[in-house]
Amino acid sequence: MAIASRFPEPGETILGKGFQATPGGKGANQAVAAARLGARTMFIGRVGKDAFGDALVHELQTNGVDIKDLAREDGVPTGIAHIQVDEAGQNKIIIAPGANAGCGALELDRLLRVLPRTDALLLQMELPAVVSLEAAREAKEFGCSVILDPAPASPLPDEEYPLLDVILPNETEATILTGVTVTGPATAREAALRIQGRGVSIVVVKLGDQGAYYLGPTDEGHLPAMQVEVVDSVGAGDAFSAAFAVASAEGASLVEAVLWGNAAGALAVTQRGAQRAMPHRRDLLNLLKSTPESGQ
Repeated sequence: MAIASRFPEPGETILGKGFQATPGGKGANQAVAAARLGARTMFIGRVGKDAFGDALVHELQTNGVDIKDLAREDGVPTGIAHIQVDEAGQNKIIIAPGANAGCGALELDRLLRVLPRTDALLLQMELPAVVSLEAAREAKEFGCSVILDPAPASPLPDEEYPLLDVILPNETEATILTGVTVTGPATAREAALRIQGRGVSIVVVKLGDQGAYYLGPTDEGHLPAMQVEVVDSVGAGDAFSAAFAVASAEGASLVEAVLWGNAAGALAVTQRGAQRAMPHRRDLLNLLKSTPESGQ
């Protein structure tokens, strides 16, 4: 992650204020967050046999994530995310999938073994699209809740939408999925209605500093973001998705799960880094108790 006062223009070189390399990746970030929030968490995927893979394995294990189904592959680099962060804490990210691109039959077989004791499957788009689709199909057959964080954003096949119980796009991803330019709650609602019309029961659009818009089978609404000092927005969406999944698996209502997501995202932006900024359960509960508008 490179930190600078602003993002460079095309063809421009600017001096940065700092650099750090830390474990990340959407799936791994969400696994760490879910574990810190109290869920028994299993991580299925691939990393290379390199220094980045070593660091990721160490971070997952340190945070109590079950990694027995994490494969390590010779001759292929661990996936990386090249991140730029400006002085406002906003970020731009390029992902090089590396070993993730090789995920396939092995990972699906491992998923089948754990689905009978799984409450929720949290998917991201850093895997090959066909793997994500088949994983959702397998989970649906076992009655497992299927939650998709559709990032990095790309159009989904029509057949995947009915397999999803929940989808959690941010503004950019909702725009790509629907063609609606999402800029706030009103346009988020328009995009959510289009997505729900394709067969997804619950749509939550993450709006960054504007909070989140949620649309379920019987209720909908907008919850504003919790007011905190933003240091670094990297990982905030992952914290939201993990917290939403954990709360839902524990039986929370839709609005309660969104509140958890908002609180987790708020805590994440107060620290630099991705996995290291993922919130712990005690901190999330304390924030909810101390924030009147949370309704807790």
